[in-house]
Formats: sequence, C-alpha cells, structure tokens
Amino acid sequence: EGKTSEEVGGWPGSPGREPHPGTHGFPPGMGVSVRQVTPTHLCATPCPPAIPLMTKSSLQKLCKQHKLYITPALNDTLYLHYKGFDRIENLEEYTGLRCLWLQSNGIQKIENLEAQTELRCLFLQMNLLHKIENLEPLQKLDALNLSNNYIKTIENLSCLPVLNTLQMAHNHLETVEDIQHLQECLRLCVLDLSHNKLSDPEILSILESMPDLVKNKNKNNEKAPQETASIIFIKYQVLLSFLSFLPSFPFSHFFPLCVFIWSI
Repeated sequence: EGKTSEEVGGWPGSPGREPHPGTHGFPPGMGVSVRQVTPTHLCATPCPPAIPLMTKSSLQKLCKQHKLYITPALNDTLYLHYKGFDRIENLEEYTGLRCLWLQSNGIQKIENLEAQTELRCLFLQMNLLHKIENLEPLQKLDALNLSNNYIKTIENLSCLPVLNTLQMAHNHLETVEDIQHLQECLRLCVLDLSHNKLSDPEILSILESMPDLVKNKNKNNEKAPQETASIIFIKYQVLLSFLSFLPSFPFSHFFPLCVFIWSI
C-alpha cells in the first residue's frame, strides 16, 4: 500500500525488500561466503539455498567478528559453529589452534585437519558425519565430541594417544562390534554412549575392560570426586538403557557390575 521496501523490513530476500547485493540473502557482517547457484528464475525446479563456504576471507571475517587475531597462526581458538558449512577447508594457516568449534553445521566428512597438530578439543556434534576418520594428525587431542551425527561404528580413534573424553550420544551404534574399538583407546576416562541403540549386555564387558574408564588414577587430585561421578553417571545411563530394552533379563546378572561401578 505504497510502502517502500525499506519500510516493509524483514529478512533480506523477503517480499518487499531486495537482498543485499553479493550476499545471496545473507546480511552484511555475517562473515560467510556462499556457493554460487543458478538464479531461481532460470531453474526448471526450485533451486536449493546457497551453501556458505569456509574460505580464507570468510575465516578472517569470523576472526574479526569474534575479536580474534587476524593473523591465523596466532589464534588458539576458532569459532565456526552455526554457519552452515558443509566442508572443513582452508585451515592450513591456523597452526596454533587448541580448540575448534564446528558444531551445528552440515559437515559430511572429517578432513583437512593436517595443520592442527596442537589441537586439544574438537567439537563436531550436530553435523552430518557418517564415519570417524582422518584424525591421525591430532596427536594431542584430549576431547572429541561427535554427538548427534549418523555414525554407526566407533573406529580410527586408537591413533589418538591422549584422548581422554569421547562423546558419542545420539548416533546409530547398535552392536558389540560397533563399539569394540573402544578397547584400543587406552587413555579414555569419560565416555558418553547415551541415546544410541545399544541393547546387548555384552557391551558392558567391553566397558569394564577399559582400564581408565572404570578406575580413577587421580585419587590424590582435588577434582577426582567430580571425575568419578561423571564416569558413574555415564555408565549408569548405559546400564539403564540395557534394562529398558531387556525388561525380563535377570537383574542379578548386572548387580555385581553395579556394585563395582558404585565402589569407584
């Protein structure tokens, strides 16, 4: 009714307002580049939305946005979460990273982390991952979060000699074979397998065989009680999931392990 596009307002690209030029509908300052797509009016069918790219320039914009160093090698933390990236790339210059936030994107493969040899924490939850791979360069990695993905097998983690914490909740783990590789993760202390499809009681024997998962070596440390509590909580969750799947299974079969867990 005579209103200009500026008066109508709304998200860029909505009716009544022109999108920002060159940003494919993303507002200025969002710090992302996007993949080129065919204009909608040239498509026989509706085109998918543009996918943000992890380019060197967009990484620098994000560093500036989060008040990090413009010189890539000086950063020990990089925040790349909630950006819609579908691929990890162009991180070669970020050699000093110790913590990398990549959760809540559309990443389909773990790759291109060869330069992150100092990395301690890697957050990849809530992506589109189907496989654990290409982690060999991360020899100092201490914590790995892969929750809320589509992973069916725990594998390729024995190459991480100091891995202490692994979060695998909300994946597609089902059988003993799917988690058997955990026995090769000798330093693992904290493990989250909740909200998977694990129902075989033999899984408990694998958890019991993991030396650092069932005993706390830092008994003289002030933080030891909290660490022990976290281990008990995670294993208790797994135990409850078994009981819910097997309502007629004799609880006496689990009782010795329950006592053992509680004793730590």
